[in-house]
Amino acid sequence: MSSPQGIEVPDALVASYARNGDEEERAWVARLPALVAELLDRWKLERDGGIRSGEASLVVPVRRTDGTRAALKLQMPREETTAALIGLRAWNGDGIVRLLDHDLESSAMLLERLDGSRTLASVEDDDVAMTTLAGLMTRLHSVPAPEGLRDLGDLARDMLASVPDALAALPAPEDRRRLHGWASAVTELVEEPGDRMLHWDLHYDNVLAAEREPWLVIDPEPLIGDPGFDLWPALDTGWERLHSTGNASRVVRRRFDLLTEALGLDRRRAAGWTLARLLQNTLWDIEDGRTDIDPSQTIVAEALPRN
Repeated sequence: MSSPQGIEVPDALVASYARNGDEEERAWVARLPALVAELLDRWKLERDGGIRSGEASLVVPVRRTDGTRAALKLQMPREETTAALIGLRAWNGDGIVRLLDHDLESSAMLLERLDGSRTLASVEDDDVAMTTLAGLMTRLHSVPAPEGLRDLGDLARDMLASVPDALAALPAPEDRRRLHGWASAVTELVEEPGDRMLHWDLHYDNVLAAEREPWLVIDPEPLIGDPGFDLWPALDTGWERLHSTGNASRVVRRRFDLLTEALGLDRRRAAGWTLARLLQNTLWDIEDGRTDIDPSQTIVAEALPRN
């Protein structure tokens, strides 16, 4: 999809919204070329490379009038895009990509340019990569959470309310037993949800090489809660390579040990909040029509300490 200004929306992004979006979302994609042109003009930006896209966002490499390289990112305005703006303003580039400018109405962001071709997944030694990620996560969690973000307590209560219907959708007794156990762990923690600002999706592919620092985090989905709720994406990251080791459970346990030690977390609480993530993932899978628990969720659960 292109405009007279030559701004092309990648076919993959158009297809993603056509496949998963409603009429409003498809209309937003159709307006993207005009919106990009407007923002390039308003912020006096020059295009500086090919347009890229993810599952739901468009990224345009640009240069500012002073020659600074930046990236214009657009994603349909939603609760999570508003949360990302709130979080990026609060973090102010501390371990994370720096927000240079933004437009509240469209949720457009002008971001520091990072090296999208090199992620933390390129580091061969998993201990080194996980230690790097843990250091970045520690920095993110140290910044006081601003107002306006979702609260983990509310999220956890919503999950627990969905459990009865989810149990009915699982035909295997072992899956029902497992889901019930994860829900019980969440029930024990729900009244102490924590007060730190979480990233919610911090894994190797959301850490990019940079000039300002060796590595910086991208794509936050900020949430206020317990740091233990932030561990699962890191435990699960690079699953295909992890699973090919033949001992995924051992690697997950090693990662859990590194993360909890680096962040100074209570291991029992961290394990409980990780089970909350497995519960959340499974509830989403069931909403999408799945009738069993993904084996990767089970491997992570079995790798966690029992006490």
